[in-house]
Amino acid sequence: MSRNTIIALVVVAIVAIVGVNYLTKDKEMMAPKEAKEANLVIVSWGGAYSDSQQNAYHKPYMEKYPQVKIINDDSSNEAVPKMRAMSEAGNVTWDLVDVVAADAIRACDDGLAVEVDVNSVLAKAPDGTKASKDFGDLLVSPCFIPQIVYSTTFGYRTDLVSEPMTSVCDVFDLQKFPGKRSLEKRPINNLEWALLCDGVDEDDIYDVLGDKEGVARALAKLDTIKSEIIWWSKGAETPQRLADGEVVVGSTYNGRLFSLIEEKKQPVAMLWDWQVFDLDGWIIPKGGKNEEAVLHYLNFATDTQRLADQAKYISYGPARKSSAPLVGKHATLGIDMAPHMPTDPRNAKNVLLFNFEFWADKRDEIDEQFQSWLAK
Repeated sequence: MSRNTIIALVVVAIVAIVGVNYLTKDKEMMAPKEAKEANLVIVSWGGAYSDSQQNAYHKPYMEKYPQVKIINDDSSNEAVPKMRAMSEAGNVTWDLVDVVAADAIRACDDGLAVEVDVNSVLAKAPDGTKASKDFGDLLVSPCFIPQIVYSTTFGYRTDLVSEPMTSVCDVFDLQKFPGKRSLEKRPINNLEWALLCDGVDEDDIYDVLGDKEGVARALAKLDTIKSEIIWWSKGAETPQRLADGEVVVGSTYNGRLFSLIEEKKQPVAMLWDWQVFDLDGWIIPKGGKNEEAVLHYLNFATDTQRLADQAKYISYGPARKSSAPLVGKHATLGIDMAPHMPTDPRNAKNVLLFNFEFWADKRDEIDEQFQSWLAK
């Protein structure tokens, strides 16, 4: 995938430019007009992100439709393998799953997720614009309903460093910045940062990662700090470790760090350098038992106002073009949210453009190499 293509996709994600979309014709699908009694198991990431969904989507929906109960599950980090296991066992217990774009593409390609005709299922924009046009090019898979643009970046303890951290490569500098690091227990992002700090130009990162030798080079760079890494699998872990002073610096989603810094007033600062932009949204597991109820929920939870409401609780950009003008101040803190968005120009001087198509194609292969390295 060329860098120009990646840039085009991410710029679309940032500004929600209108573009092409994927629609399925295989199955007639419409959101029902009435909500039937159901217990919906909705899978997400936990922590501040799930809290934002609870406030913006789940709670208002259950208040309006008390016959529906939403049960939260924080297993999104392991969504695809768990969905595969459920499918193979013929017992799909999840109703709706929040995933990153690459995992949505994988799940869709593997036949684990339902294809969705967005114009039949999702609400129009307030001015009558069809959902497919309002979401535009963010509809990167026929199974994917995008919610937000977010970034994965680093936070560091300001009281545990001798000077501010300004470069992502400071994470690899144990002499200047000694102490434990918290990194996600998967190759995504870690390998890109490692290659950047090993001298690979940003334009060449995915070319280098395209073969085993390039992955080995990235893992060799990670070897230089491996003894100081504490791995995380849920987004809430790094913020907690930073709050406890267990680590000096750690990666997580920018919204989690916003909560830690602005809401909990911890001595933590953002390291925006080479943050990684990505998309996050919903998929419907194929074989679920409450598909009709899920469609009704999605029509509500992904409308213009609801996506704007989520941005009032966490610093992620809404996926709908029509939602952006409705985002202003934080719902409880009263602060302007714009300076805390990953897409703010002051925060986006150096940005990695996440190549979800590359990871959808290469994830299983690179995971195997990464797991072997972890076991050494």
